[in-house]
Amino acid sequence: MPMTEAPESSLIATHEGAAGTILMNRPKALNALNQDMIRGFAAAIADWRHDASVKLALLEGAGGRAFCAGGDVRAVRAAAVAGDRAAVEAFFSEEYAVNAGIADFGKPWVSLIDGVCMGGGIGVSVHGSHRIVTNHAMFAMPETAIALFPDVGTSFVLPRLPGALGIWLALTGARLNGTDAVHAGLATHFTTREALPALRAALIAGDIGAVARFCEAAPEASFAPHRAAIDRCFGAGSIPAILAALEAEGTDWAREQLGVLHHASPTSLFVTHELLSRGAKRDLAGCLAMELALTRVVVNDHPDFREGVRAVLVDKDHKPKWQPANIAAVDQAAIQAMFKV
Repeated sequence: MPMTEAPESSLIATHEGAAGTILMNRPKALNALNQDMIRGFAAAIADWRHDASVKLALLEGAGGRAFCAGGDVRAVRAAAVAGDRAAVEAFFSEEYAVNAGIADFGKPWVSLIDGVCMGGGIGVSVHGSHRIVTNHAMFAMPETAIALFPDVGTSFVLPRLPGALGIWLALTGARLNGTDAVHAGLATHFTTREALPALRAALIAGDIGAVARFCEAAPEASFAPHRAAIDRCFGAGSIPAILAALEAEGTDWAREQLGVLHHASPTSLFVTHELLSRGAKRDLAGCLAMELALTRVVVNDHPDFREGVRAVLVDKDHKPKWQPANIAAVDQAAIQAMFKV
């Protein structure tokens, strides 16, 4: 009988030189995190944390198109549709434990971010010490478009970005290039795709100082012309106030933001704003616990998440039918109640 090759693992964790290396290896799915990958992360963190021969962790994405496009929300939606609350709970609780494990790793956690980095991809990098982006990187937290909310500990990170950048990114899912990510505070260093092989080789040899040698100053952010307007509008203090401020701004940029917000899940906008307001006052552990509690309500009990993933990722008609259908109809008392379960 002809021999068949074993399927390649979706996460490849190895010990190379002085580094523990992790390759997210689902290139056809843009390296979206599934349960097996999350468990692989957890095992690697546990193995390497106290291994003196591992001087640093090095994280990469396979395929050249993406670092990691986020969590496998289609699988989460399927579990929610099936009423499998245990599967939903396992996915998010284990993912958030990995986020916490990265923050507490105690050694350099170096992410080489080349290509798409969204949602869960930000979660496995932003809590580490070195987030190195290239000229081909693209960051976004597009959760409001699928009626989720910025999670993976970003309810801690986003409120601590300069000015109102965090709430702008959270509500609109605005896309940042590598340079933008450095200026926003989501990335720590900027380099080119061409420099990555030599930088990787130096890191494998245990030379963390190579990061400074191979990286360069990031050019001006693409959002720089709108920086004052971002703070002025998205720092307004509530969803209705943000909308009013954008209307008053009257620019093409402001009209573009309004269009994005009116297409997002109205409930998700209010949940996200409240989440970041609360996250600004909590530590990372408190934020992760708050996010986990919120997933139980938003994913399992509210119809918008299933509808949002359907419209964007399953049927791809991009015509979600939100409940309620518009921002004015959102019951703000119901939003507050979501945080009390």
